[in-house]
Amino acid sequence: MDREKLISLLGRLPEKGSPDLNVIDEVDCGSYLRRTIEYSVERGERVRAFLCMPVGRRERLPALVCFHQHAGNRLLGKSEVVGLLGDSDQAYAKELAERGYITLATDAICFEDRCQNKESPDYNHVHQLHIRLIEGKTLLGKVLSDVSSGVDLLASLPEVDPGRIGFIGHSYGGRVALFAPVFDRRIKSSVCSCGSANYRSMPGIQFDFVVPGILEYGDIEDIVCLIEPANLFITGGEEDKWSVGIDSLVSRAAPSFTRGAIETYVHPGGHNFAAEMRRRAYEFLDKYLNHQPANQSAQVIP
Repeated sequence: MDREKLISLLGRLPEKGSPDLNVIDEVDCGSYLRRTIEYSVERGERVRAFLCMPVGRRERLPALVCFHQHAGNRLLGKSEVVGLLGDSDQAYAKELAERGYITLATDAICFEDRCQNKESPDYNHVHQLHIRLIEGKTLLGKVLSDVSSGVDLLASLPEVDPGRIGFIGHSYGGRVALFAPVFDRRIKSSVCSCGSANYRSMPGIQFDFVVPGILEYGDIEDIVCLIEPANLFITGGEEDKWSVGIDSLVSRAAPSFTRGAIETYVHPGGHNFAAEMRRRAYEFLDKYLNHQPANQSAQVIP
């Protein structure tokens, strides 16, 4: 599989416009400001998000798109990632803002503010899949286009260094982390937590990853090979069914990383983003987004 083939399999993509940022409110969180914002993800569609801005910094900063988990709860999305609701282990947009990153936390389509039928969120989600398929589109194409719109927004901010934009996600967000740096080359480093199982070993296929014909050309390991020259960190749990095959995936992909780095850590546990997993992920981001060595050699670090 090559990048052009993957993008073609995503079907007709949304037509994006300029971000047209609007700040709705701002909360002082001590080391950072949490802004509720609204911006455009495609022509005719605006979304709300949280933008966390470290305070007291004069230089341009690295920035991250922070993508939420699924967890069978479509009524929760960006609010968990900034630590307002849900599991504190999922508050990586908050923790990374405290660490000095500008972070953008958005809702995927069909989640939280973007769930159009809160009485029947599952039905709403499958309807969004079906309507796109009959129009020659895919949900994954929409999700990745929305991520790219988030990168557009970050790159437009005077506080952001556009050469140091990354992505981080757990579970649903972890799987998106494998596609996003292939789709949008401005993503220089990506963190995948508990989302690396390939199509053939997945216990179930989430609506957002139904891409007609994809297995004719390759599987997740082939997509990971396309991430280069970006850097990739993959973490997962030894007992997590959504993390099956990390070692074989990395062994297959490592030779492709001639300029970027691929690193991995398998945690003793299940489907979570535990403190040690996050510590290693954040150190990876510090290494490749805060310093960006001029000549990165391929490496696999257990």
